[in-house]
Amino acid sequence: MAYNLNDVAMITGLTTRTLRNYLKLDLLTGEKIDGNWSFTNEELDAFMSNPAVKQAIKAKRNAVVYDFLSAPFKKGNRICTIMDLPVSDEEALETANFFGDLVNKNGRDIIFKYNTEKGYARFILAGSEDQVVDFMKAYYER
Repeated sequence: MAYNLNDVAMITGLTTRTLRNYLKLDLLTGEKIDGNWSFTNEELDAFMSNPAVKQAIKAKRNAVVYDFLSAPFKKGNRICTIMDLPVSDEEALETANFFGDLVNKNGRDIIFKYNTEKGYARFILAGSEDQVVDFMKAYYER
């Protein structure tokens, strides 16, 4: 399977700008095809197993929860949910794409992060109560 820069951003939680910096530093390798970056599973695995990158991904992912907990006042009802699922890498990517598509289409007030490690995937959704509940219902009804 091939991933583009936006896919890698969604998978890692890092911005495309940060990923471009990693490309310049040769921490992330890929192939430019017709002006767009393309990354294989192996390239993505090598990138995400780099200790410095692992720490950056973990910090970015955990920042969602930390920011949610540290904000003293919320506008309306807010939810932050964490799902840890024992799934294969393929199932993790499928679930990440499911939530990513929902966020892209309907996520006016949602933050979504995910990470996989050793047969598990962690999905974090934070945002308005209505949207997070709707996203979770859609996940369990699919």
